[in-house]
Amino acid sequence: MTMRLLLTAVLGLAGMVSLAFGQNPAPTPTTAANERVALRGAGATFPAPLYLKWIGVYTKANPNVAIEYQAVGSGEGTKLFLDNAVDFGASDAALTDEQIRQAKAGATLIPATAGTLVLAYNLPDVTGTLKLSREVYADIFLGKIREWNDPRIQALNPDLKLPKQTIILVARQDSSGTTYALTNHLSAISEVWRKGPGTGKTVDWPGVSMTARGNEGVAGRIKRSWGSLGYVEYGFAKRLGLPMVHLQNKAGAFVEPNLNSGQAALAASVGQIPSNLRVFLPDPEGQDSYPIVTFTWLLLHDQYPDPRKSAALKEFVNWALTDGQRHSGDEGYIPLPDGVATLARAAVDRVR
Repeated sequence: MTMRLLLTAVLGLAGMVSLAFGQNPAPTPTTAANERVALRGAGATFPAPLYLKWIGVYTKANPNVAIEYQAVGSGEGTKLFLDNAVDFGASDAALTDEQIRQAKAGATLIPATAGTLVLAYNLPDVTGTLKLSREVYADIFLGKIREWNDPRIQALNPDLKLPKQTIILVARQDSSGTTYALTNHLSAISEVWRKGPGTGKTVDWPGVSMTARGNEGVAGRIKRSWGSLGYVEYGFAKRLGLPMVHLQNKAGAFVEPNLNSGQAALAASVGQIPSNLRVFLPDPEGQDSYPIVTFTWLLLHDQYPDPRKSAALKEFVNWALTDGQRHSGDEGYIPLPDGVATLARAAVDRVR
């Protein structure tokens, strides 16, 4: 038995990761032992490291299934999915009713994992914990606070010697579910933001100094740019060793971004999840909750013309929702709460 592995990673501005594996799954009622099934997906960069981990582990055990995933961003991935150009999509923003109506083969949304969205920065001469209040970080993105030693930032961090340096904001250039999650949060905590730039996968940034494609692109720009501040998924910042701001949450506490604070946010919000699994958590309750968390979704068609593809994709996604969850924490993501995973598996079962 042979296994074919192809991994292409284009980092920085390209923001694309593509992984294809050849595999042989154990025979099932839906997949013949010697039949090869190829699946193509595209979408969010936010969960890409975890998805690639899942694909690697799963396809090694199931070498008759080939899975390719291109991390092109939520916006482009959603477009490809709605056009029926891929077998599955991925997005950090749940599809709207209008988008679901546009889906040529129907659409089933599957929450696959969750993650924290952090503000990472590059101030190598500043040691210690940097804290930002809700009003302050909203005003930074609004362009009202432009220097690191602004009195409002310094007052929150009296023990830090902050430089007289322009804050170089780094944002996403591409249509992004990560941007949607951040702007949805900013709209929840700032009326000025809500009535101004608002919520979206792309917005007009009043205070942004530079842009990059993909979470890896933004993280790379922050790593290379002294005085920069930007928003990325926690795992991208952790892998590059970027310091992360402790943000003030709804309860008024300044919270470190990590697995525990992300799980606390989900636990406080799990009762809000509707049966259609489309839920946003713009401002979680709870003393220990990190304030910016988001689910991220796999997008499956309601029906597939090839029953082999349907069976193979459902088997992979069900594995990801069960055994695959144990890899989430290692990659910097939050495992799904049991109740959410149960609802997600029920949705997968309805795919034909």
